[in-house]
Amino acid sequence: MELFFLGTGSGVPSKNRNVSSLVLRMLEERGTIWVFDCGEATQHQILHTSIRPRRIETIFITHLHGDHVYGLPGLLSSRSFQGGQTLVTVYGPKGLKEYIDVSLRVSGTRLRYDLRVIEVSEGILFEDEKFTVHAIKLDHGLESYGYLIKEKDKLGELLPDKLKKLGIQPGPVYQKIKENEVTTLESGQIIHREDVIGPPKRGRKIAILGDTRYIPELSEQLRGVDTLVHEATFASEEETMAYDYFHSTVRQAATLAKKAGVGELILNHISSRYHGSAIKQLEQEARAIFPRTTIAYDLYQHAIGQFD
Repeated sequence: MELFFLGTGSGVPSKNRNVSSLVLRMLEERGTIWVFDCGEATQHQILHTSIRPRRIETIFITHLHGDHVYGLPGLLSSRSFQGGQTLVTVYGPKGLKEYIDVSLRVSGTRLRYDLRVIEVSEGILFEDEKFTVHAIKLDHGLESYGYLIKEKDKLGELLPDKLKKLGIQPGPVYQKIKENEVTTLESGQIIHREDVIGPPKRGRKIAILGDTRYIPELSEQLRGVDTLVHEATFASEEETMAYDYFHSTVRQAATLAKKAGVGELILNHISSRYHGSAIKQLEQEARAIFPRTTIAYDLYQHAIGQFD
């Protein structure tokens, strides 16, 4: 899994940062792409990457402020012209369906694929054999959510030494044993997978939060997260302004990451008032509290790892 930050600024686009959008590329895990927020010019940013819109499977909208949704009708429309034919599901707060329906209807847009819009509330949104996604309610005045993506634990590796001791030599039968709880060999020998496999591999956890005030209580929901993406609209000394505008400071985001014990913190949604050397200063402020912090920039690409 990889994160692609298409837009990392807040409010309005600047020369250095476009407005909010990021992609979770899951080609090995699902062969698809998930998009989180879709600010103005998201599809333009995609042109600078290897991302293929036809692979978009799901779009998660954190809230309905324009810098998070103005690019959505255009992206949905363009996907039709770029070979997209499979179902796309869009999750987001109440009002999202009306926004999409009106935008497509008034512009005379007809999609060549099925579109499903699901308006969310806090709790589990999605689950299959590989992933679960939870919505987390945030504090932003306008209804806003974060999304917690949990990869389910995977089967451990087969233990060849144990298989060889049972007289089973390497070959296609190894794959058969791994895929089935019980395997009966041609000789009649019965193999129970649990006897010849290592411990399960822990799945990764990612939290991608929308715009929000600092919520210390989120630390419990974020515990065990490998990668936390959190807004940091303001510098540490601007706590009053951050509160008034329903945003967070660099210090607050880093404090939450430390309190939750996450693996790493990526900051985005940076105000255009900060650029050049000021960005480095913000990063230093965060790292003084939580050393494993990175401030994302547009087109930043980040592989998702595990932190034990």
